[in-house]
Amino acid sequence: MDKVLEVNNLSKVYGQGCAACFELTGPEHDTNICPKCGSVVAAHNVSFDLYKGEILGIMGESGSGKSTAVKCLYFDQKPTSGRASFFNDEKQYDLFNMNAAHQRHLMNHKFGMVYQNPHLGLNFDISAGGNIAERLLMSEVDHYGEIRKRATDLLKRTEVLAERMDELPKNFSGGMQQRVQIAKALAINPPLLFLDEVTTGLDLSVQAAILDLILEIQQENQTAMIVVTHDLGVIRLLAGRTLVMKYGRIIENGLTDQILEDPQHAYTQRLVASAL
Repeated sequence: MDKVLEVNNLSKVYGQGCAACFELTGPEHDTNICPKCGSVVAAHNVSFDLYKGEILGIMGESGSGKSTAVKCLYFDQKPTSGRASFFNDEKQYDLFNMNAAHQRHLMNHKFGMVYQNPHLGLNFDISAGGNIAERLLMSEVDHYGEIRKRATDLLKRTEVLAERMDELPKNFSGGMQQRVQIAKALAINPPLLFLDEVTTGLDLSVQAAILDLILEIQQENQTAMIVVTHDLGVIRLLAGRTLVMKYGRIIENGLTDQILEDPQHAYTQRLVASAL
């Protein structure tokens, strides 16, 4: 199997940090706030591998560190320590040691991100089609006809009517904004896609359509994905493997079926029980 991503000991501390931060926080201390310096340990020692065509789920309650880990990998946040390598076209990219220009290049050419809040992933001052065009232009597709056709195809694929292509995203429902954001993320056929709570706050029928679309993309393009969610239904449907996080630490990981059917950690057992 082709490895797409390798993450080793990723840590992120908000605040000045001190020698006691990692020692005095975590699930065993029931907090991610350092009692000595008040810093927040959002993630510590997060390690995993991701392979081509695989969907990895990261689940946990709000504040568990799951979104922080993904934001570090997508360069929205700067990690405190750790290493991450991205593998593509027989090249290895050392994500956290690249300069800003190289990081932007990867974001524009190799990565896709779909945020819970579409305002983070879309430009609300330009049309739905314009958002997709913007992404294509960044990856050096500059023929107007080709851009227009690709935007139409992607919107159709995500069930947004082609005749609404020239409308502003602010005129769309939350579910439709989310679909435009997915279309934009897919514009360059990225080998790696990050999905951060993409179905939260959406109607159940819209959620189902978006989850079906994600599975279609995975199967057709063999896109590797990381899905961050607190929704066990989403994890069950999408993820082959799952990491469970609490207070910034991975407390359980393995095959999704195994974790949901026979959770080992008391916290995971509570999460699973609360969803039944």
